[in-house]
Amino acid sequence: MTTETKQQTRIYVQTAAAVCEEKKGADTRILELDPMDSGLSDFFLVTSATNDRQAIAIADEIELRLKREFGVMPNSVEGRRQGQWILLDYVDFVVHVFLAERRAFYDIERLRKSARPLSPAEFDAELTAALAAKTLDVRSKAPAKTKPAAAKAAPKPKKAATKVAVKVTVKKSKPVKPVAKKKVVKKVAAKKAPVKKAAAKKVIKKAPAKKAVVKKVIKKAPAKKVAKKAAAKKKKR
Repeated sequence: MTTETKQQTRIYVQTAAAVCEEKKGADTRILELDPMDSGLSDFFLVTSATNDRQAIAIADEIELRLKREFGVMPNSVEGRRQGQWILLDYVDFVVHVFLAERRAFYDIERLRKSARPLSPAEFDAELTAALAAKTLDVRSKAPAKTKPAAAKAAPKPKKAATKVAVKVTVKKSKPVKPVAKKKVVKKVAAKKAPVKKAAAKKVIKKAPAKKAVVKKVIKKAPAKKVAKKAAAKKKKR
């Protein structure tokens, strides 16, 4: 087994041991098996439960967590129905969930005397140290980053060119505003002035018409008096 594969197996065992702690498994131990005596497996994870329901709950949660987080399924599962000794075989490691009395009866730790027993905390510390050493090794082998040559050769903008451009724009923009204002004011004033004078003249011409009407009324007034006089003469006769 390569070093990377063994480290990945350690991560699986660490996750399964964390589930045992969360589900209140008792006296959880990890046995690192001797390569000469281990056969196909590298680790045994052993924990105890107080009843069959707790044993089944621990085994189910381990299987679910490893499947959800890593896509790993056990090669075989034994003893789930009875709940007294549940065995999850992941080939590179095996999980044993015992009832307390069954664990004492079979005593796997005694049968594997050549194995190195570790608590979950000790196992986590060793795994953390191994991953840190691997990270430092990768960083030391990585080539140093160099800046691209294009960035060094990029020319700096000239300050004199920007000053000339500003001067040209200022010269062109100065004469535009006053010329436009003068032309507009002159045109409006020239058109509106004669209109008011013409209207005043028309009003003055119409004024004498009223005087003529008054004169006609005055001329007709004596006619009524003549008619009255004639009527008075006829009555006298």
